[in-house]
Amino acid sequence: MLRHLPSPSHPDLIIGTATGDDAAVWRVADDRALVATVDVFTPVVDDPRTWGAIAAANSSSDVYAMGGTPMFALNIAGWPVDTLDLDLLADVFAGASEVAERGKWIVVGGHTIDSAEPFYGQSVVGEVHPDRIISNDGATAGQLVILTKPIGAGLITTALKRSAAADALPGGSLFDSYTAAVQSMTRLNDEAARIARAHMIKAGTDITGFGLLGHLHRVAAASNVQIRLVQSAIPLFPGVADLLAQGAIPGGTGRNLEYVLPFLENDPGTDSLHLLADPQTSGGLALCIAADQADDVLAELLATGHQAAVIGEVVPQPESGHTLHIG
Repeated sequence: MLRHLPSPSHPDLIIGTATGDDAAVWRVADDRALVATVDVFTPVVDDPRTWGAIAAANSSSDVYAMGGTPMFALNIAGWPVDTLDLDLLADVFAGASEVAERGKWIVVGGHTIDSAEPFYGQSVVGEVHPDRIISNDGATAGQLVILTKPIGAGLITTALKRSAAADALPGGSLFDSYTAAVQSMTRLNDEAARIARAHMIKAGTDITGFGLLGHLHRVAAASNVQIRLVQSAIPLFPGVADLLAQGAIPGGTGRNLEYVLPFLENDPGTDSLHLLADPQTSGGLALCIAADQADDVLAELLATGHQAAVIGEVVPQPESGHTLHIG
């Protein structure tokens, strides 16, 4: 996670790099702004069509996290043309197109390069009303934090890579975990964003590569508050505790922890840290909500099939400056 980025300014740049938000927001009219983002990654599953679907959902997530709606996207791909058949890349694009169609945005082209290893993602442009933007810097003390999807996808995909292929087949030890993770990773955050907009929620983020702690730190730091998590309330994919005990820890977890540890007020233990810093792909939204709205928002999320939960609260930032506490 980069600590210092250029911080450009412009009268129409509503959100740039200053707050570490999920996407840039550019005003085009008093009642309309564009949301722009880009995301790519290497395969997290073996099936190319499923990978494409996950990647497209993940790329669109930053638009939803800002309260926006995707309009169109460009494919971005790297492919080892001498070692992998281009028909596989066509399957990746097909899986992504299916998700884009479900989300009602259009894939209008893109760019592919010859690469030593495959990677894929999209640059997505959406729109949002300037008064309905969800950003990192809008959290206030007294709010509750709702998470809309479980965590643990990094542990599951890492275990999959390290296991025999048979383990992921029906009846294998990873099947239930893998199935739940793929279902979640290919689910768009469109419904969650719609609910957030309806309740005029102003603060939140999506949970992706920096893990739950990394992304919530960004919100807390930008808002000058502390987020106190209740670990037992955080929803997990099935089998995650066992995978953690087996040591299926992604390489990104260590990098996430290196960044976030100075901002933690307490030490909840190694297993807890490895879980809460687990890198997610196409994770859920973490929304900061007024306490008197939380029951209604949670009920709407559950009614639309989200495995959502209240996972913590926003409190004033202590003099120490610690942005996170894990209870």
